[in-house]
Amino acid sequence: MNASELLDNLTQQGVKLWADNDKLRIHSPKGVMTPQIQTKLSEIKAEILSLLKTNTQNCNNQDNQYLSLKTIGTLISGLCSQSTTDFKSPIIDPTVMAKQLKVTFRPLPKKYQKESIIKFREKLEHQLQQAGVEIATWEQATKELNYEFNIPLTPWKKNLKTRIVKSDVSAVVDVERHPNLISKLKIFVAEKLYQIYSKFVWRQKQSVSKIAQFISWAEENIRPVEDPTNTQIIVLTEIDTEFVNPNLPYQKKIPIGVNTLVRTFSEIVIGVSNTKISILNMNLSDSTFPVEEIDDFILKSLIPKIYVPILPLSISRFEISQYDPCQSNNAIQLVKLGRELAPTELLPSGFKIDDVIKRESHRDIVDWMANGRTGVSYGFVAYAEPPQYVGPVEIPAHEWENLSFVEGLSGNEVRQNQIGRRYLKIKIGEEYGYKQIPDIWVISSRSGSNKTNLNLETDILKIGLQDRLLLQLPHNIDPTAGDIRPSYDIYVMLGISLAASLYAPKLIAKGMPMVHFHGYPSINWFAPENEYCTGVYNPSVPCGTYESGVFNFLGIQDLANQHGDNINLASLIEPDHGTNIIAHDIEYLIARIKAGVEQGQIELGGKHFPSLKVNNNSL
Repeated sequence: MNASELLDNLTQQGVKLWADNDKLRIHSPKGVMTPQIQTKLSEIKAEILSLLKTNTQNCNNQDNQYLSLKTIGTLISGLCSQSTTDFKSPIIDPTVMAKQLKVTFRPLPKKYQKESIIKFREKLEHQLQQAGVEIATWEQATKELNYEFNIPLTPWKKNLKTRIVKSDVSAVVDVERHPNLISKLKIFVAEKLYQIYSKFVWRQKQSVSKIAQFISWAEENIRPVEDPTNTQIIVLTEIDTEFVNPNLPYQKKIPIGVNTLVRTFSEIVIGVSNTKISILNMNLSDSTFPVEEIDDFILKSLIPKIYVPILPLSISRFEISQYDPCQSNNAIQLVKLGRELAPTELLPSGFKIDDVIKRESHRDIVDWMANGRTGVSYGFVAYAEPPQYVGPVEIPAHEWENLSFVEGLSGNEVRQNQIGRRYLKIKIGEEYGYKQIPDIWVISSRSGSNKTNLNLETDILKIGLQDRLLLQLPHNIDPTAGDIRPSYDIYVMLGISLAASLYAPKLIAKGMPMVHFHGYPSINWFAPENEYCTGVYNPSVPCGTYESGVFNFLGIQDLANQHGDNINLASLIEPDHGTNIIAHDIEYLIARIKAGVEQGQIELGGKHFPSLKVNNNSL
């Protein structure tokens, strides 16, 4: 491996390397810098330094229109001031994502006879491998696990043996398994034992791995994994014609989709028929693909979902304080926005986990994965406050040249002044500018709340982005309460708000309302002047990932470069997920969305998505 190849390989794995005079500086995620790589870097240090300096010089000289993905990812993730191994430079190219993945296929059950699924499974394995995904055999991907099982209130012990999926495996592909009478009896016994253990033995919540190990002996649909935050379960089953029916109201799709995921104990369910493929995850998309488009399905839809699992942003990532929402006019406006949109039915209430998942063991697993959330809702309403600056909003080129570099970030893109305010070198159209990175504050509905009937005193959170993430809770609210959690889509809100501040300041100058729903507008809905759409052809990364935040940032950047700052409304499409609609004014946004619904040009579900591909300029 030569210097260029090694540098590219390390960059893709989130390693930061930069030249500091004749010293090579490195910031690496845990586990990447093996002794072999360190030795190799020492051997070719001079070549690496030369390459880094050349790249920096090229960046300084080239007419670059966009910020680097690394810079965008660092800014919207709020990790600028931290030396942390949590940061991973975003990858938004599915062909590059594929090369980071390892997937295994669980052996089929005995006498499995669903030919259409068997054939699809073979095709899927072949196409994933062709795309660059590493395919591991079941024996390579798993290891034997033995654990002792103590039966409560008795001296009896039982040694159980199973195979557990190793932590470096990205996904397990399996088929749906239907329990027979004996299996149902085993499940009943396992659940009763789990309830006894939870109450009398453990007396505290266990990890997902521990719970899965405890009940997996009884359930064929549970595949114990070493790291449930890294390894997703993908289940192949017969396509649910009711769920993918475009005429079925979305409110009726919610229980079908949720119960399918719970029943199969999986993060992704792929429905298969002789003519169509469907894909379902917790976003509850009803996307379908013709079987002849399996390559596009794998590259643009499946691989991004495997690469970035749906995981909420942990509350531990925020610096927490409190505020009084009753004294915030923006919070009051957000409550109004939700209530005004109630008649559109674009923001369904979702479900309470306890209502949908009946078994205690399953509820505990979902609770752990959802970071303490007790419910799931679909969509959000938010309001970005006007950006906050300290000192000049924009500076001339000669002042930029005298600013200091920021460690870990490109000196060609980000610098800071003596009081620590950071400035970006950006290009809009044909002009370069040097703009201050403002403090961003977004008023947001909390995760799981009823977006169309928000309680001003308990449902409105305030999210801040400086060089770190900030979270302000309503005063007198306990931050450990399970229901007080930020939305899954925090990175999206922050990415849109920061990009608007930099590239379309008129859009956010007086505040900017945002609405996200799990559907799409028709291409005919947009007004001919100053209303735009982008993102239709993006890879379908799920919500809760900062890759989705990056795509939305790039969407605003792209629209500003095409149309300037005269943007009244923008629709930022997230394929297989939904739409973010933003505007310069709350009343304008409400009126436009209501008109679209009344005219049948905005609906939940995927009905209007194909129309957006017609004459659409997207990223």
